[in-house]
Order: sequence, then structure tokens, then C-alpha cells
Amino acid sequence: MKVAGTSLFVKALKEEGVTTLFGYPGGYAIDLFDELYKQNDIELILPRHEQALIHAADGYARSTGKVGVCLVTSGPGATNLVTGIATANYDSVPLVCFTGQVPTCLIGNDAFQEVDIIGITRSICKYGVTVRNREDLGRIIKEAFYIASTGKPGPVIVDLPKDIMLESGSDTYPKEVNIRSYKPNSKVHAGQLKKAMEMLRNAEKPVFLAGGGLKLSRAGKEFTKLAEITKVPVVTTIMGKGTMDTGHPLYIGNIGMHGSYAANQAISECDLLFSIGTRFNDRITGMLVEFAPKAKIVHIDIDSASISKNVVVDIPIVADAKQAIEKILEEMVSPDGGNNSGSAMECNTASWLEQINGWKQEHPIGMRKDAGMTPQKIIEKINRLFPESIVVTDVGQHQMWTTQFLEIKEGKQLLTSGGLGTMGYGFPAAIGAGLGNPGKPVICISGDGGMQMNIQEMATAVALELPLILCIFNNSCLGMVRQWQKLFYDGRYSLTCLRSHRNCNKHCGDFSGQCPPYSPDFVKLAESYGAYGIRVETENEIETAFLRAVKNKQAPTVIEFMIDSEELVLPMVQGGRSLNNMILEC
Repeated sequence: MKVAGTSLFVKALKEEGVTTLFGYPGGYAIDLFDELYKQNDIELILPRHEQALIHAADGYARSTGKVGVCLVTSGPGATNLVTGIATANYDSVPLVCFTGQVPTCLIGNDAFQEVDIIGITRSICKYGVTVRNREDLGRIIKEAFYIASTGKPGPVIVDLPKDIMLESGSDTYPKEVNIRSYKPNSKVHAGQLKKAMEMLRNAEKPVFLAGGGLKLSRAGKEFTKLAEITKVPVVTTIMGKGTMDTGHPLYIGNIGMHGSYAANQAISECDLLFSIGTRFNDRITGMLVEFAPKAKIVHIDIDSASISKNVVVDIPIVADAKQAIEKILEEMVSPDGGNNSGSAMECNTASWLEQINGWKQEHPIGMRKDAGMTPQKIIEKINRLFPESIVVTDVGQHQMWTTQFLEIKEGKQLLTSGGLGTMGYGFPAAIGAGLGNPGKPVICISGDGGMQMNIQEMATAVALELPLILCIFNNSCLGMVRQWQKLFYDGRYSLTCLRSHRNCNKHCGDFSGQCPPYSPDFVKLAESYGAYGIRVETENEIETAFLRAVKNKQAPTVIEFMIDSEELVLPMVQGGRSLNNMILEC
């Protein structure tokens, strides 16, 4: 049977189980939206900006484990996706992004709203392709979903010229995928794994490092079991936080630039670093030559290109994190066909754990208890009031405070932009998470700078009647950059004051009573959109504000927390320094 490409497109989405599509219409995608208008199985979501649209698809994907899907028009519609594509690529989020395109006869002629989106995004996506033959349409869409969701997940871009989508062709949608050049690894190298296990048995000061790959593989339970059997302490990257209950006695904390003292010391003193699902980026390692200087390193990662790219390792293992851990557990139970029950794998870590606990007591992460309303106290209320929830952050100081103080147990998730550090990510990602998890509390923690980058999505959240709780940590500045300026640039606060007006003294370094009023008024702005707004200025108001927000079931609630601009995220490792060279107080 012959059908238009638009018809096959909609059929393909249904075959792939797509129930939510984030879209923004335009001239060269209008035929696709016309076809989508005729069906009722896929819910169409209209954010107010394409960048927010792809962040929403990203939040949907991270929180549900499904592929996020978006559709935009050509030209500016497509280029507005670029930041979101890079964000998803760095954090390995499975997305399929469809972009409209001018007819094939106009490609290369600088036609109205023509851009080479595949060329633009080639270095920041997993795969990108323009459909140039109608008979290839079904196969390409099938491959797009397969590539996005297998191996190391990531964003795939499919560019759809208008004439291809209007052309008639076969209505057949493939059932299987066979790509000769793409064969994701599905096996664990038994020999390498045994070497790693032997190294683990002989270690005196071993540490497990859990990265975002562990979360992506949904291997939290298996990993926790492995740690408990071996009695090996666990540190996490920011993206790996939540792979183990943060209250577990073997959990030390995050490592890296704003990691805990104990976690960073453990990395610096360990004799075996058993890392799973991490890229070892510079925010984690600090000065490379001094990273884990006393340790042999085992690295399990699904992406062979990530192994020994930044940190040279002793035992590389290319494998999915969950499959590798399951294989290790299987070997523990029956290494030679017998029944060992794992007892031989328990490491003698008692004195090592005692040393780590001493570091935790010596320099615990925490803010002054007598400082009034602090980010720590706000997040502690979230811990108590929302034990099962999805917490989404934007990027900045509030993000780091959240990764330091948020408790994550089973039933709770943390979504954040780790690799790219994208301001403006939090709010739209929370919308995607809310859509993908109806009935579950979704709390977005943002700064006053980041919230304004996609503030227009308040209209989207109100239209969708999403009861999001939007926490704005308002310190009247771009806090993380200001912190660097305070610590390393002698207080030269260049363009970080969000109260600044043209007639202000540009060398002003404080927020005195002479400052212009803050703009916007977030409470009034929320109310103007049809949302709820609450301003919190004292510690005693924190819980009351959250309890009021919980009662608002048909619209989001903005809670603006007035934070002291001098609050810093500590500990801190200055960029390029070693992990044991930490700023602990200021």
C-alpha cells in the first residue's frame, strides 16, 4: 500500500511506542503536524521555545528511561535545538530529534529557513542523517530509535525534507534493525573481569567509583549488592549520585571540584580505584597527574572510546555496567561451578573504612547552623517532606548544594545537566519529568539567573496543569561565577550582579540598601502566568511554603527563597588543582 511520508512517520512513532511528542510547528514541518492532528494516541506538547522543548524531552527521557522525541521546523527551529542536543550528548540521554527541511531540490541553495543541521550537530550527537529517498524513511526512523537507545545512549537527529514527506511510498515499517557498522557490545570479557576481581581481592584500600553510566543501566540494586558483599566503600560522580542509597554506611559522597573531603581523600589514598560508567572529566579528576596517584585503576564502561581517554587505566573492560556487575555477582556465587556464596570476595576493609569515617567526622559537608536560612536547610526540608520525588536542578551554586545535601533513596531521582552544565535546563526538564511521571512530586531547584533563561515555560506548565514546585534560590547574582570572582579574581564582580542598572557603579561589590530593586518580581510574574507564587525570607517559613505548594494540584508553584549572596559552595577544588588541595572554609 502506498502512503505519504507523513503517514509513515506517524505510524513509525506509534510502532516505537511513542506516547508523548514535544513539538513546535513551522513551515517545513507543517505537513507532519497536520498528520499528527488526525490521531489521538500521541500527546503533542507545545513548549514556548525550541531549546526548552528539547530539554523537556530530555527530562522525560531521563526520568522514564524511554526515548525522548521532539519535532521542530527547519532553520531557526532546528538550530534552537543545538544546546539541548549537546546537553543530551554529554550526559548520554536517548533522544530522537526530527527536524523539518526544505525540499531536496533547494538544499544547498540558501533557501528560506535552510540550514545544514546535520553538519552543525555532527560533533555533538550520536548520529545524524538527512532522508533523501522516500523508500529509506521507515528504515532510517527505525535505526534512529535503535541507535539512540542502545550501547551508550545519545541524541539522534533525523532531517526530513518537505518533498520526501509528501511523496507516496511503501507503508511498511521494519521490525528489525541490521546496521553493519553499528554493533553495540553485548558481552563482558570474562578474562578481564577475573583480573579485576583478583585485583579487588588483593587490595587493602579499594574504592568503587560509580558514574552516570551506572544510573543509565539501572544497576543500582546490583551495584549495592556488590558493595555490600565486598565491603568496599563507594564514591560517586555528580551524575552517579543515587546509584546507592546516600544513607548507606558504605557511601562516602561525591568526588571532584565540590566533592566531600572524605571522598576526595579516599581517591587520593586508595590503592585500587574500581570505576564504573564514568568519563573521568576534569571536574572529577582535578590535576590529572595527581589523580588517584597510589592506585591501580579498573574501568568498566560501555564506550571503548572513554577508556584511557583522560585517565590511563590498568584493566579496561568494555561492557554495559549492569551486565558487568551481574557477571561479577555470578562469579562470586559460583566461580568454578561450585557455591561460594560470595564470602571469598569480602575485602578486609575495616581499618580503611575507619580511616574514611575519620575524614568524614573531621571535615563534614555542612553550612553554618546559625546563619539563618541556608540552602542546606531548604534541601533538608525537601529530604524530609518529599522522600519519593524527582528533583531537577538547573546549573550553578544551587546545583552543587543539591548534589551535596540531597538524600536519594529508592523511589527518588536527581536530574541535572552534568557534562555541559547548561543553564536554563532545569525548568523545562522538570516539565518533561512531570509529564512522564504523573502523580509523582517534581521539584525544580534553580537559581534566579537560570530560571530566567527559560521562564517562558511557565505558560507551558500552567497550560498542562502540572503541579511542579519551582524553588528559586535568589541571591541576586550569577552565584557560581561570582564565587570564582570572589575567591580567585580579588572580588572583581564583572557582570554577575542581577540587580545592576546602567547607572550603577560597575565596581560595586556588595548588595547594600542602595541597590536597585530586583527585576523581575518572581511572585508577581508567576501569578501573571496563572501559577502560584510564594516568597520565603526566614528559616521558619520554609516548611510552611512547601506545605502550601503541595496543596496546589492544578498549576505550578514558585517558591522564591531569598539567599545571602555571600553563601559559597564549599569544599572546593580550584580548577587544575589536585583533589587533596581543597578549600574547606573561607
